[in-house]
Amino acid sequence: MTALRPDLAIIADNVAPGSRVLDVGCGDGALMAALRDERQCDARGLELDGHNVAAAMARGLSVVQGDADTDLADYPDSAFDYAILSQTLQTTRRPDIVLENLLRIGRQAFVSFPNFAHWRMRAALVTHGRMPITRQLPLAWYDTPNIHHLSIDDFRDFVNARGIAVEGCWFLAGEKRRGSGWANLLAQHAVFLLRR
Repeated sequence: MTALRPDLAIIADNVAPGSRVLDVGCGDGALMAALRDERQCDARGLELDGHNVAAAMARGLSVVQGDADTDLADYPDSAFDYAILSQTLQTTRRPDIVLENLLRIGRQAFVSFPNFAHWRMRAALVTHGRMPITRQLPLAWYDTPNIHHLSIDDFRDFVNARGIAVEGCWFLAGEKRRGSGWANLLAQHAVFLLRR
């Protein structure tokens, strides 16, 4: 698989070849291009940032500029095999509605997000009393697009309360995969595969 960000590589490795995919918050289209070129997927994208839309379109990808909070409602039910939301859930105004739309649009949904309960985040808050800036979360509190600070355990409770099935989950510490034991404390990022 083409060199992808670690959470995107996990998603790409677990998308069935030939699938129809909607990548919400697709950025410059790196994942979509890999799915198209290496998995022969019909990949479509929705992206808020105009520069990223242009970059994805320059790769020959089908991407529209739009907002996950408002524009997912326009997509028909079960239009895709997979709906993907990578490193975007925490930036949406209504993550509950966005997730419901993902699971309505796709038969399955991949969701990845940073774990704000990682031990380094906790230690930075305890020792410095300030919102941490890390390699994975490099922006100051006033400049970050992250408006919902969730943990892996928060997300598990969130999907359980809504009767959403977890088909798979993967955890990352830096760029390396780690086991699920103590994931809420030791993983910096999580990837979940969900089904309604």
